Amino acid sequence: MIQQPAPVNLVISSGEPAGIGPEVSVAAALAFLQEQPASAVTVLGDPSVFPALDITRELSARLKVESYPLSCPVVAGQLNPANARYVLNILDAAVKGCLDGRFDAMVTAPIQKSVINEGNVSGETLFTGHTEYLAKLCHQDHVVMMLCAVLPAGFLGLHKDCDLRVALVTTHLPLTAVSEILNYQHILETIQIVDQNLRTKFGITKPVIRVAGLNPHAGESGYLGREEIDVIAPAIEAAKALGIQVSGPYPGDIMFDAKALDSVDAFIAMYHNQGLAPFKFVSFGGGVNVTLGLPIIRTSVDHGTALDIAGKGLADPGSMLEALRLAYQLAVNIKNIKNLKI
Repeated sequence: MIQQPAPVNLVISSGEPAGIGPEVSVAAALAFLQEQPASAVTVLGDPSVFPALDITRELSARLKVESYPLSCPVVAGQLNPANARYVLNILDAAVKGCLDGRFDAMVTAPIQKSVINEGNVSGETLFTGHTEYLAKLCHQDHVVMMLCAVLPAGFLGLHKDCDLRVALVTTHLPLTAVSEILNYQHILETIQIVDQNLRTKFGITKPVIRVAGLNPHAGESGYLGREEIDVIAPAIEAAKALGIQVSGPYPGDIMFDAKALDSVDAFIAMYHNQGLAPFKFVSFGGGVNVTLGLPIIRTSVDHGTALDIAGKGLADPGSMLEALRLAYQLAVNIKNIKNLKI
């Protein structure tokens, strides 16, 4: 008897209502549900922001819109700080649903940080993004931002499809603050979180990880900076002593070697643009953002609110569809791992 896959329930927080989040959420959900019959999707938001739904009877039982009211009516492409609380309300609801076990994973559409900061509703002096906000909601001191994409065979001379995963030690910080934030313990914890999540969520038995340096030429033996000598290399060595297969620090300009994609499961960059500039150059907008270190699964698109095309029917739902696919796969992996332990 063939065992049917366990159903997977996903939730989407539809993001900034004046951006492309609502439209790509619905379009991607419809496409995803046609691919995965053992799944259901709940989209959170005010019904007025979603395009008219053309849902077949088969999909109507598996696609739901859960209503949360706007504070003010929305004009596509025009931001309104009065709706900042609405954006956080649907995000809070998605997290709670995952923590309570109602949903197996959450997917987030893009938000506009400036609106939330102008609306002054996050409870913080500065709202820096989804990653940091989700860490607070889930009471986690250290989470890691990782971008994932599949690079197709033939691209960069690849002989087969390869997974590119890029994680960050620091996220949304001014470049001038990166060096003073970096320390041995934070780097070591980042390596551990990446290794553990690759095992428990991605199902990789023995992950192989590369770590970048901070300075040009990885410090050139200290002549171009000592961060590699003082904190980065010691953290890598400590991770090795814990049994983690990690190497580095590599100069940032040679770490992302296409020939290494066959053997490296994740690359860890020291700061935002060091990792995401090369990632987005090769991922063609099809990347997925995953937050590691949370007690829940969270994936997201790798693009912004695209206010200039919002409401015009021009938005590409491809990144949202990839985020749903990855959220589904991670949820299945966790279910399979749990079943093996029973």
